[in-house]
This record gives sequence, C-alpha cells and structure tokens, in this order.
Amino acid sequence: MKATAENKWLVIVNPNAGRRKGEKDWNQIAKLLEDEGFDFEHVMTCERFHAIEIAKEAIERGYKQIIVVGGDGTLNEVVNGIFQQKKYITTDIAIGMITVGTGNDWGRMYQVPFDYDKAVKTICKGRKVIQDAGKVNYHIDGKEESRYFANMAGMGYDALVAQKTNAMKEKGRGGPMAYFYNLLTGLYQYKSTYLEIEVDGECVFENDIFSMSLGICKYNGGGMMQLPHAVPDDGIFDITVVEKISKFRVLRNIKNLYDGSFEHLKEVKMFRGKSVNIVSRPKNSIFLETDGESLGHSPLRFSIVPKSICLIAGKKYFREK
Repeated sequence: MKATAENKWLVIVNPNAGRRKGEKDWNQIAKLLEDEGFDFEHVMTCERFHAIEIAKEAIERGYKQIIVVGGDGTLNEVVNGIFQQKKYITTDIAIGMITVGTGNDWGRMYQVPFDYDKAVKTICKGRKVIQDAGKVNYHIDGKEESRYFANMAGMGYDALVAQKTNAMKEKGRGGPMAYFYNLLTGLYQYKSTYLEIEVDGECVFENDIFSMSLGICKYNGGGMMQLPHAVPDDGIFDITVVEKISKFRVLRNIKNLYDGSFEHLKEVKMFRGKSVNIVSRPKNSIFLETDGESLGHSPLRFSIVPKSICLIAGKKYFREK
C-alpha cells in the first residue's frame, strides 16, 4: 500500500461478507465509487481480524477516510483498528459503510441504504455524526483481552446464537435466515446462567438469566430491537436483561423483538450506566459476542468511550434528529 494524501479513501472489502457478496459485487461497487469521483485504493481482507491490521496500518500511513464493504463484523474490526492506531484522535477518522453482510444492524440504526448506488451517494454527501464506543475486557485461554465495539454486546443465549451463526458462515451457509434459524434451534441447547451484574458500582441484578444485551445502538440479529431506547451519543450504555424464561414464551414473543415491545414482559429488566461488571456462576460460564463476533467469557468489564467514533449517516437519520 502506497503512502497517500489525507484526502484519499481506503476501501476495506471483506470478500466473505454476505455469503461472498463482498467478492462477487466488488467490481460493481468499485464502478459506482469511480462514477462518483472517489479517489480510492482498496484492500481485501484475508482472514478474521485482518481488517484491524489493515485499518491501523493505513491510518498510520495517512488515511483519514475509510469505507467498509462488509457487515457489522468487518465494521467492528475497522473500529478496533482506529482505536489501536496512534497517529490521530479517533474522531479524525471518518467511516462510511456499504453493507453486504447478513445482519447490517449498525447501518440500519443510521439509515444507511442497502442499495449500493444509494449507499455510495450517502458517503459522497458526507453527513458525519459522532457516536460513543464501548470497550469490554473479557477472558479467553486464561488471559484477559479487550475489544471495542460500535453497536452491541450480547451474552448468554444471544452469544450462543451468534456463535452458531458464525460457525455456519465459516462453512458458507450464512444468509439472512441463518440468525433466525439458530435463534430457534439454540433454544434446545441453551441453559440459563446465574449472573451478578454491577452497574456504576451498584449491584442491580443477581439471578438466572436467559439473555443479556448491552450497547450503543438499538439493533442486532438482523433487525431485532433489543435496546429500544438506546441513544448512540449520550455517553451511557443501555442494558437489557431477560431472566430465566420458558421456551414457549420465547417462541411466542420472538416477533416482539423486532419492534421493542418485548420490554413489557415480566422477565425483562432494563438498566443504564457508564460501567458494567459481570460475574457468572459457575465461574467463566457466560460467553460474549460484540457486533456479532464471538469472543471469550466472563468475568466481563464494560466501559463507555463517549463520542469517539466518526461515521457517515443516511439522510433519514438526520431528519429524525
């Protein structure tokens, strides 16, 4: 990759996103970018976490404008690359999104069009907003690791569904229905886990949980509104905990996840805060995913990074504001 001026764009393409739509549709997307006059270079990711290194290296070479051609997982990696680089403050780096993944929940939050031509035009207009980021410290292979995220973290049943969906993607069997399929089949594998949850230094929950979501934006799982009241730039995590619940009630209320009305169930508890600590019983028994990417296990420590990600949003998002 050549050293470039700060006004050039780097396009990071995940060829495997959306059942290899990233690869299949790249020439079409590149032509649209060229037609709109973008001065860009592109790099294809080769493996998981590769986009972290690509973004970090590119920014240290001078890039300040990045387009992600992929899904929420690719975006997550680029965000982590932005936080790892040392050349600029994180909000100096602008992120545009052309969604080719299967979930695309971050783009849904900001009304980023799914149509490639409209997505390119959205980036061209450059309506920038600043949102918060989350940081989580988790454990894997006996070590503590950390990860930033732009959308949502899931634990318990949510993490199991993400793990099963990611395994399908690796075998080329992803797609829009993969998450929903695993949402149903995972019911017969998952067992409730006892959690102790501390928010801003106060213990707010001690009980068995079915699932837990924590984050910045509203959607995950391909349009499920698991954090219906989330505001992405208020400097506070929204938290949804679903206590132990019967399989029948889960199946009966799946549709309510898509409009947020599930919050009225008696098993649902909601909290807000800037820092969250989670311990599971038995130890290490709750697993974690962030922005759809499976990571490690408890104990977990979450902290908010206020107004630290610069992104390009769609027109409808601005009308709402």
